[in-house]
Amino acid sequence: MNKKNVVSVKNLTKIYTKNSTNLLPALNNLNLEVKEGEIFGLLGPNGAGKTTFISILAGTVIKNSGDVNVWGFDLDKNPRQVRASIGIVPQEVNLDAFFSPKKLLELQAGMYGVKKKDRITDAILKVVSLENQANSYSRSLSGGMKRRLLIAKAMVHQPAILVLDEPTAGVDVELRQNLWKNVRILNKLGVTIILTTHYLFEAQELCDRIAILNKGKLVALDTTKKLIDKIKIKKIIFRLNKKIDLSKFESAELKFLSNINNEIIISYNKEKIKIEEIIKLIKNEDVEILDISTDEADLEDVFIELTKS
Repeated sequence: MNKKNVVSVKNLTKIYTKNSTNLLPALNNLNLEVKEGEIFGLLGPNGAGKTTFISILAGTVIKNSGDVNVWGFDLDKNPRQVRASIGIVPQEVNLDAFFSPKKLLELQAGMYGVKKKDRITDAILKVVSLENQANSYSRSLSGGMKRRLLIAKAMVHQPAILVLDEPTAGVDVELRQNLWKNVRILNKLGVTIILTTHYLFEAQELCDRIAILNKGKLVALDTTKKLIDKIKIKKIIFRLNKKIDLSKFESAELKFLSNINNEIIISYNKEKIKIEEIIKLIKNEDVEILDISTDEADLEDVFIELTKS
């Protein structure tokens, strides 16, 4: 069953003007769709346009041209409905230290115009595992709790889409795992999630599909698996019973990266050369292969390949 697009962006352009001659295109003719119920990753180096894109969705930055449609609402015609469809979790922890989580969520719901009878404050606190801290001062919460409270704040108006902007920047491994768990719970509850992150393994771990931006342009958009499969170069490591010289076989498709202590590391184009051919090549040198291991491509390889311009 084809899932519907909940965010649709066509030819989105944003240009910042430094002076009359110096124009900085932050987003350059961006086209992408986010499908209902997915965890969608938005990746790119600093200055790629990720924050500008999120700021346009949030209504804090005005686009120059293009169309943005969120949950069936056009950003130009129905900006309030677009904002009501999205909850944005910022990078910075910005909480009033003297309010309790419950009080903060109630205030936030009031700002969104959610009537008292329609508020689900307790349910949200439970989802982000803060029910036991509901009435504590925010200043007494740990770093991880504060991050989860930011997610809770973004959920008070029950948005269909949650945007997490670098949610684990500068947090430790345990906290990161905890936040990932929360993201998956929310996603299982039917929330569509857009995630910007610097951590490629995080995107690989969480995202169904990934868009990679570079200098305001979309350089890739596909499922995580297909993006990784696009990397043609594979690495293979052989441990041998003696040292041999294979440099005579080197070509554009087959490179010997290192040959130390009877261990040879080879990179090869998996579309042009089969692994069996490399094994045969080595065996013909009258040597015994003691061990073989391969180094699979990951999202980092894709990212470097696509953004090295």
